[in-house]
Order: sequence, then C-alpha cells, then structure tokens
Amino acid sequence: MSRSSKKGPFIDKKLFDKIAKNQSGVVRTYCRSSQIAPEFVGHHFEVHNGRKFISVYITEDMVGHRLGEFAPTRTFKGHGRVVKRVIEKT
Repeated sequence: MSRSSKKGPFIDKKLFDKIAKNQSGVVRTYCRSSQIAPEFVGHHFEVHNGRKFISVYITEDMVGHRLGEFAPTRTFKGHGRVVKRVIEKT
C-alpha cells in the first residue's frame, strides 16, 4: 500500500537539512526509507545497507524512488555451481 497523496512524500528532515548545508561533498545517511526529492539531484550519498555504506550519485531518473532501492542489502551468489559432467561411451 502506498503513502497517502495528501501527506506528501516522506523526506527525513535531518537529511534535507544536511543537503541544504552541504553544497558539495558526500552525505552519509542511515535513512533508507527517505524518498529522493528534486533538490537531491547532483549530490553524492552514502547509504547504509546494514553492513557498510554504498556510494550513490543521484540523477533525475531517481526522483520519487527511495534511497534504499539503490543500496542492495543482499549479495546474489548464484543458484549453485554448474558441474561439468563427462559421459563415457563404452
């Protein structure tokens, strides 16, 4: 279920204030649930994924999405190994 349109997008107030103060440089944040506002375009963020900070550069295509969408929390390592089998004919 999506957020009510009368409430508007959720943008963390502290994160928005950091962007207003910090015109250049990287902003570190744990707030993965915050939506990306048009004011964030052109800034570098480091979003925490539970273990480390993932560097994210905000572009116009990302506006409206959440910060956590661009910092994956799981690493896909495949569905198992492909075993090369040799068939011997007798």
